[in-house]
Amino acid sequence: MKLFETIKCIDKNIVNIEYHNERLNLTRQELFGCNDYLDIAKHIKVPSSKLMKCRVVYADDIIDIEFSTYVKKEIKSLKLVHENHIDYRYKYSNRDTINELCEQKGDFDDIIIVKNGFITDTSIANIAVFLNDKWVTPNKPLLQGTCRQRYIENGFLTKADITVEMLKSAKKIALLNAMIDFDILEGVKIG
Repeated sequence: MKLFETIKCIDKNIVNIEYHNERLNLTRQELFGCNDYLDIAKHIKVPSSKLMKCRVVYADDIIDIEFSTYVKKEIKSLKLVHENHIDYRYKYSNRDTINELCEQKGDFDDIIIVKNGFITDTSIANIAVFLNDKWVTPNKPLLQGTCRQRYIENGFLTKADITVEMLKSAKKIALLNAMIDFDILEGVKIG
């Protein structure tokens, strides 16, 4: 079983590494019984000052580190897809279930996965909605994202159960992940 971390690198700096280290080490402990601390930064040599996406593949130890130039995916429409049995609490390299759900998106740019009546995540990011003059993020996302965690800890995001109706009535919607940070979508279509 392989897992991965996607880490933003820019100006030869590794962004928010402490959150990636925390998730990687917690995952290693829970899945493989590892009690040592693995510092990803000691294994990464950023090859460029450009905005780069670093993918660290691991199990009980680091298996591979890959870099690619990052190109942001434009999201103008999101398709609601219902799946009550999905489990993606660890960032598995095997994304077959998510990929199968993406096949249902049709002409939409991405999906929002609805589990047991509540919003979880898109296929590539956590989500936040602006309701009652505050930003809220799903109480039970599929994946505890590093960017999401940072915004919860600093008090910018509040966790809540978000229904489809709440999503559709939200004044604003944002996507969050390590590469895009907090990206507010303008005029996004929900289907």
